Amino acid sequence: MQRVCFLLKVRPDRAEEYRERHQHVWAEMRDALSAAGWHNYSLFLREDGLLVGYLETEDFDAARAAMDATDVNARWQAQMSEFFEELDGRAPDAAMLPLTEVFHLP
Repeated sequence: MQRVCFLLKVRPDRAEEYRERHQHVWAEMRDALSAAGWHNYSLFLREDGLLVGYLETEDFDAARAAMDATDVNARWQAQMSEFFEELDGRAPDAAMLPLTEVFHLP
């Protein structure tokens, strides 16, 4: 199982609404993530907008491609892109660059 951690930057003035939106993630989005192989997916948000994401998957590239193929992901990403800084025209999920794991205690 591959562990993936990534960082994004939420606009601090939109952080509260970002948190609220994630209290109500669409059921079809949750189902699509699970079907695409996203497991133990968590998001952590610091007050200054630093977002830390973590997930486990067999193959991150394949899991992202599976989500890219869904209509629900396109709709979700279009709605969520306004919350982020520094996307450079990319959807939030395309801007997720995995960090290099340097230590793991199983």
